[in-house]
Amino acid sequence: MIAYHSGEITVQGRAGLAQQAEFSRGAIQNAVPDVAADFLAQQPMIVIGGTDRDGRIWATQLTGPPGFLEAAGSTLTIGALPPPEDPLAGLLTEARTGAPARIGMIAIEPATRRRMRVNGRAVRTGDHLRVALDLVVANCPKYIQKRDHRALAPDDGETVRTVVDGTELSADQQRTLREADTFFIATASDRGDADASHRGGNPGFVRVLSPTLLRWPDYVGNAMFMTLGNLERNASAGILVPGWTTGRALHLTGSARTVWDADETAGIPGAQRIVEFAVTGVREVGAASPLRWSDPAYSRFNPPAT
Repeated sequence: MIAYHSGEITVQGRAGLAQQAEFSRGAIQNAVPDVAADFLAQQPMIVIGGTDRDGRIWATQLTGPPGFLEAAGSTLTIGALPPPEDPLAGLLTEARTGAPARIGMIAIEPATRRRMRVNGRAVRTGDHLRVALDLVVANCPKYIQKRDHRALAPDDGETVRTVVDGTELSADQQRTLREADTFFIATASDRGDADASHRGGNPGFVRVLSPTLLRWPDYVGNAMFMTLGNLERNASAGILVPGWTTGRALHLTGSARTVWDADETAGIPGAQRIVEFAVTGVREVGAASPLRWSDPAYSRFNPPAT
């Protein structure tokens, strides 16, 4: 059975959920069951987290027609590579057998509110990525907003990948975060093992305190604390905010910490803790995805946002 690392154990204990975490650990595997392989094969998108050449953690997305994700046992093949504008392009296109890229991934199907986490070590093979899996776990459907998708034709919509870089959030980017109901966060353990996770809530659940400081509530989950456990030992983190209706992608990198102060969480509905994220880098990419998604049906589990 796969063991938790010291950061996860510390957070589980502090939250008073060590027993529940031990129960949840039984769901963690290192191979993809057949039903999960079928799920992955149906997905047009996977979110990936990893560390760039400068040691910064980013989250990004790869897309393709259903079938571009092919799982067999402890191997996942991804039939896509990131474009040069992507913040993880260097990591993923240069990964070789002798120096695999440690990546965390999450496949999510908003239409059915299903998601699956798969982490491992990736190498490039031609125009594909082959990932040796170290961790496979299905997550619960809480806080996922229901959406349907369609794929644009090659000559339909925005096609030029514009890039805007910065060290702080513009007014428009701050508005995007205040209106967001979903984002993805990438972290890594102190050993460098990467992870990618989903965060969702009603619009307004992400608070923009300044152009370089965000906060959001940490709601009730599966008690594994993979994200917060990583942050306990390694504060570096990355965020992806998908442009569901535009195809744009907002990538942030920086550092995060968990706020355990009961007085600070008391006024935030549903908050068990708070996560604070300090922005050090921003990259916004236009035409990052050919997928367009419908307006959301919000999860019944979302607490009210203040």
